[in-house]
Amino acid sequence: MADPEIKIRKYEKKDRQFIREIACATAFIGKDSSAFFDDREIMADALTLYFTDYEPESCFVAENKNEIIGYLTGTKDEAAMNKVSGAKIFWPLFLKSLKKGALFRKKNFVFLLHCLISSLKGEFRLPVSLKEYPAVLHINLKEGSRSLGIGAGLIKAYLDYLKENKVQGVHLATMSSRAADFFSQQGFKLLFSAKRSYFSHILHEDITVYVYGRHL
Repeated sequence: MADPEIKIRKYEKKDRQFIREIACATAFIGKDSSAFFDDREIMADALTLYFTDYEPESCFVAENKNEIIGYLTGTKDEAAMNKVSGAKIFWPLFLKSLKKGALFRKKNFVFLLHCLISSLKGEFRLPVSLKEYPAVLHINLKEGSRSLGIGAGLIKAYLDYLKENKVQGVHLATMSSRAADFFSQQGFKLLFSAKRSYFSHILHEDITVYVYGRHL
């Protein structure tokens, strides 16, 4: 059961920087994004900009004594999100990265090169259709805020929101094998798992990405 002092609520503009910071602090399998990418602003944009700036109504936060300790960002329609991201986010972010010189820093270049290699190897191809699960969610909690019932509270609020909007299904991806029990308890089922190699230059092994889905 969640601490009664923790409030789950809809996202507000004042929460934007908190979400960006938590996203970066947990981007590397629960650890900081600085392990693989050397530009916090660019990373925060890549991880959160669509959700906070283009579909904020689909986002929720967990607040404890005026501090944001977790969030859930989402979209009701991944296909629509991808169109907006391609038209309004990708190229401006690419140009910003060029202007700041972020793409030419060794750490960033190596990571992006490994992402390209992963793509050429077909690691991003989907082995199953996700049309039955058009919505997407991303959930992150600050270090020390896990196992308090916050994740379950955020997911419940989001699923209630999707049902109100007559969305038929939702999916998510995680790199944590330990998340299996948690997502199963929330009514999700494992749709597929796949190996990815874009962190192999740091971990010296491939990671496994698990994709879960739930009908609503």
